[in-house]
Amino acid sequence: MNSSKPMTFSKHPRRLAVMTLCSVLGTGVIGGCSSGSGPTATAPVVDYLIRGAAVYTGDGVEAVLGDVGVAGERIAFVGKAPAGTVARRTIEAQGMVVAPGFIDAHTHADEDLLSDSADKRLNRPFLTQGVTTAVIGNDGFGSYDIAGQAQRLRTNPPGTNVAMFVGFGPVRQSQLANANAAPTPAQLATMKQLVEGAMCQGALGLSTGLYYTPQNFSTTEEVIELAKVAAAHGGLYDSHIRNEQTKQGLPDAIAEALRIGREAKIAVHIAHIKALGVETQGMAGALIRMVEAAQQSGQKVTADQYPWLASSTNLSAALMPPWANAGGREALLKRFDDAAVQERLRKDITENLRLRNGPEAILISSGNPKYVGKTLQQIASATGTDAVAVVVQVLRESEVKIANFNQSDADVRAFMARPWVVTSSDSSAGHPRAVGSFAQKYAEYVVRQKHLSIGQFVRSSTALTADALGIAERGRLKAGHFADIVVFDPARFKARSTYTAPTLLSEGVVLTMVNGKPVVERDQPTGVAAGQVLLRKAREGLCSAQSMKTAKVVPPSGLAATHDHAH
Repeated sequence: MNSSKPMTFSKHPRRLAVMTLCSVLGTGVIGGCSSGSGPTATAPVVDYLIRGAAVYTGDGVEAVLGDVGVAGERIAFVGKAPAGTVARRTIEAQGMVVAPGFIDAHTHADEDLLSDSADKRLNRPFLTQGVTTAVIGNDGFGSYDIAGQAQRLRTNPPGTNVAMFVGFGPVRQSQLANANAAPTPAQLATMKQLVEGAMCQGALGLSTGLYYTPQNFSTTEEVIELAKVAAAHGGLYDSHIRNEQTKQGLPDAIAEALRIGREAKIAVHIAHIKALGVETQGMAGALIRMVEAAQQSGQKVTADQYPWLASSTNLSAALMPPWANAGGREALLKRFDDAAVQERLRKDITENLRLRNGPEAILISSGNPKYVGKTLQQIASATGTDAVAVVVQVLRESEVKIANFNQSDADVRAFMARPWVVTSSDSSAGHPRAVGSFAQKYAEYVVRQKHLSIGQFVRSSTALTADALGIAERGRLKAGHFADIVVFDPARFKARSTYTAPTLLSEGVVLTMVNGKPVVERDQPTGVAAGQVLLRKAREGLCSAQSMKTAKVVPPSGLAATHDHAH
């Protein structure tokens, strides 16, 4: 039996309450506890034996001292290794934490995961913080061609597993492009057919980004009709709500999401839940009460959250009013030169700057190198102009991404503690959340602030997420489940990325496994692309053979196809 070099680490940052798994669950419960002392007749042969770690299974929040065996792509046992177990490789993990691989409920990794570049598809920023499954198609930007994407992922394997939402944006744009208009009955019928096809092809559900143009031109009733289609297939309604930044708009937007869930009879998932900006800080408690009242009435409602105080999105999405973005970038640039709208445009940009804590709170994080690393206020001071003029000038040259410091730690902590809020990254270029969200949540809110226990952190990053999204046989350390596993050093696990160095990879992960294959060892990616495409099983009798094939609808010309929105 070959054995790896034992993993060593420094003193724990906090005491781990560990017991033997057998003492908690009894003998013979999790395929590994034996009441006898001699060899058993069913002693397994495993590819990997992770031995002597503090094991968090994803269910419950207490650690147990035990072993994990992996055979092929599945977990063979969790608990004390059966007597006589033969392992091709043994990993001595005393003092380490072993957990299910983390599931990121909300990423914008679509472009990388579907890239022609094998290097980008490895998804290293996720793997090096223990993420083994990435969800794409969020904020309503997911393709309705789920079958086509799935085939691409099978042909060109990614580093992480991938699950997909069908996005409201491309569905709506297929009929209306970027117009501020309501669909005709025929157009709505076609949109419903596209959602139906995507659900039959394995989408997790329908994703919307009602904050973004042109999705924000839709009515609630339009969204309900499409959500009903996803509901018929057992899918989820995942939404970047319509407003996160005004005192009345934010609760109204939560209420709208809950209404869509009630009327479409669909589970609701609120994307990157937050109270953003000067008017909404301190509102977390009220929003939590709204959600939990809906839960008590019988609705299934969950949310995800990233553990940072700055949001990120495109500059145009953050500061341009919806009417100015209608028709896309070309139309926006024309409005900059339209004398008839200048007063209205300046007034609306000024108000959006106020809501987002002012120009000093908005940092250009990626895009035009002339501006990256500077706040809008710094650019205004250097050029002798005001922030509104800076916004227009920057956007005339190109679109850019921003990091906007607009949330309170008290609100972040309040949401994080709820048992229905799971971890996500909402990854976007130029923001440290793209490479460090799970590590940041652990280091900041488990170790430094002691706001969560290790078990709460693990559960909100694994089993709760799998259950919320309907992802089967992942998110738990359980015999028979897929071997998506992370082993991290509780003394070293942290994000290294910052707002000024947003690409530094996390540290402290000593092993990440995807489908039984090591993809990270001692902080270093192995270069193995072991990810699989995860498709929701189609409901029997609802899907024709044709509906499960690649979508053939061709969007109108001029459609703005992008996955580069986040908030």
